[in-house]
Amino acid sequence: MEGYFVGPNVGKVINTLSDYLDNDYLKDYLKEQFRWQTGMKEELERLRENHPKIKAVVFAANQAQISDPALNKWIWQLRDAIDEADDVLDEFEYTKHKEQLTKNTEETKKRKFSSFLFESARKILKIGERVLKRDPNLKRLEEAVQKLDKVSADVTTFLHLLDSTKQEQKELEIDFNKMREEGYLPKNDLIGRGKEKELVMEWLRNPSYGPRGTDLYRNISLLSIVGHGGMGKTTLLQHVYKDVNKDEMTKEFDHKMWVCVSNNFDVKKVIADMLEYLKKERPRLETLGELQGRLREEVKSKKFLLVLDDIWVEDEEKDKSKWENVLAPLASGASGSKIILTTRTYSAEQTFARVITKKGKIVKLKGLEEDECLQLLNSHAFAGVENPNDHENLRVISRDIVKKLLRSPLAAKVIGGVLNDNLDERHWRTFLESNLLDQNSINSILRLSYMVLPNHLRHCFALCCMFPQDHEFDKDDLVRMWIALGFI
Repeated sequence: MEGYFVGPNVGKVINTLSDYLDNDYLKDYLKEQFRWQTGMKEELERLRENHPKIKAVVFAANQAQISDPALNKWIWQLRDAIDEADDVLDEFEYTKHKEQLTKNTEETKKRKFSSFLFESARKILKIGERVLKRDPNLKRLEEAVQKLDKVSADVTTFLHLLDSTKQEQKELEIDFNKMREEGYLPKNDLIGRGKEKELVMEWLRNPSYGPRGTDLYRNISLLSIVGHGGMGKTTLLQHVYKDVNKDEMTKEFDHKMWVCVSNNFDVKKVIADMLEYLKKERPRLETLGELQGRLREEVKSKKFLLVLDDIWVEDEEKDKSKWENVLAPLASGASGSKIILTTRTYSAEQTFARVITKKGKIVKLKGLEEDECLQLLNSHAFAGVENPNDHENLRVISRDIVKKLLRSPLAAKVIGGVLNDNLDERHWRTFLESNLLDQNSINSILRLSYMVLPNHLRHCFALCCMFPQDHEFDKDDLVRMWIALGFI
């Protein structure tokens, strides 16, 4: 994980340094420091020579997911050196733009700046010596480039990684840079989950009036969808949620809300997400009490459907207290209100049941049947193909591939997308015989979906790991971050 951003940033720093050495803005001043400039050019040449090696080593480390303490330490040192050089270059860029904004004319500014530089240089020269006291930023830049040059030279220590990666690629004969999961997507992504969907829809159609009494949550019913990662919990609910408005008996909900929760959730954020779903704008209220009060008013005497996607429980008592704060305003909802949650563990369902003091319905999602998994894989593997039946030889191979997938819907989708890129029998057989399928787990499947991205998209995508799970990105902000980091 440490090396994701190293490759493109090295190139960005090298190119920017080269531009500055050739820039009229600094050229005259650098002539006064000839030996410094010469050293810079020598170091830049070494950096240019090492740049392809650095990119190759980082790529190899990512490709094989190598966890080597020495390699990780070197990558962190390299990243630190890159950041230092980048910061100094930003200072130069800021200074240049600041000077350009304040000048009256270009010629006037050049005369003033040149005069200032040479006058400053004369003042700091020691009498009878050729020693020049440099501008602090130039001194910082020299030190940063020397540090980057020194760290980059150590890349030779890790070049042996390239041999093992090349051997792995030769065995797989899969060009990951050319693979894609793009283009046409099958219309039916709910293969093998029709029965579970109907169970949820029937539960939604049931009025489920609570018993009379003083129970705080007597108007609310709970359904939990439980299953391991990649079993299709969210996909199932997305189809259900979409169909609620079409069904005569379920479209009567006054309010519908969908909130992604994830682990270490924040009570105020979850409530604010509900209000944003209802009001189509983010509430500006700051205190928990204010948020609870607004939500209570919004759902009061209203029949609502709330989906809480991806619930985790790490500390049962602590999380129970947090959910009590979240659910308390919902007690004002009308009879027939429903809450559906998805989770990987039964402990989350049990925590919710304790909060609303009633046992909810549980829908357990297990792996698909083998024929269903095969159908799902083929729907992605042959997506956009005019005559899938013309590829019977590939269908035979896909049956063998499915036997290695442990009936995981996510694995079927990801691997189907990979196979779709190349409808060549040799390619499919190579994939079948590779060890990628033997590492079948949620993490290995997600790793595969990352590995098939082209390099430039890997860097963009990897940046997102800096943000918390289920973070809602602003498209323009994300693009600006990619530009600032030199990814695009």
